[in-house]
Amino acid sequence: MPKFVPISRERHGTKRWRRFTSYSFAARSALAQLVAAELPRAAVSLPLAFIEQGDAYAPVAVLGLEPGMNLFVQDDGRWAGSYVPSAFRSHPFSLAQADGDQLVLCVDEESGLLTDGAEGEGLFSEQGEPSDALAQVLGFLQEIERNKAPTRAACAELASHDLLQPWPIKIKTTAGDRQVEGLFKVDEGGLGKLPDDAFLRLRKSGALPMAYCQLLSMHHLGALQQLAAVKAKAALVPKKPAADQFVLQDDDLLHF
Repeated sequence: MPKFVPISRERHGTKRWRRFTSYSFAARSALAQLVAAELPRAAVSLPLAFIEQGDAYAPVAVLGLEPGMNLFVQDDGRWAGSYVPSAFRSHPFSLAQADGDQLVLCVDEESGLLTDGAEGEGLFSEQGEPSDALAQVLGFLQEIERNKAPTRAACAELASHDLLQPWPIKIKTTAGDRQVEGLFKVDEGGLGKLPDDAFLRLRKSGALPMAYCQLLSMHHLGALQQLAAVKAKAALVPKKPAADQFVLQDDDLLHF
């Protein structure tokens, strides 16, 4: 179970951090929340949808068709797609709200990626300042945080024009056909019928490109269903010994 703790010199001054080499930590995430800045890249690889969050909506990548199953994480921890949602790329770090509106950088102490040995990168320099590697992670998380407000605003604009409609997805399982509920998609017909002034508001708010990204991404649903079928068949075959551990290329992990 994750244990996120605020990073401090007192607690983590001598700790080192090993970059993750497996996406197994995301294997049970059937959805991944997205921000507007990453939608164009996510849409070319993943099916996108919206979910309700209270009285608002949020864009998500649909990674599985059953709760607790991410079809893009292979048995050896590799990622099967060409785009990894930003929500996973800062592991094992996150931002959490402290007193008031202040956000603090936290680390998952149960991730197995912190060490007292010589392996990995230091969280702090010898002078007690955040290391360059830690500063890069913080910058990436802050960029995600800055994107949340315009993402919420764009979703609200779509909802205000009744352009988000339920997207029930029918899937076949060994137990028979069933329907995935709780997802929403853009009403393409309604989008095309908007008056010019409403269309202009969508464009100015960033909601228009968000709508197009979601619509264009929907054809990836077929590939997701194929992944589900492959995974179901693989579950019936005795597993081979795991291959040698692979190393992730981190050049693009902390960028949109």
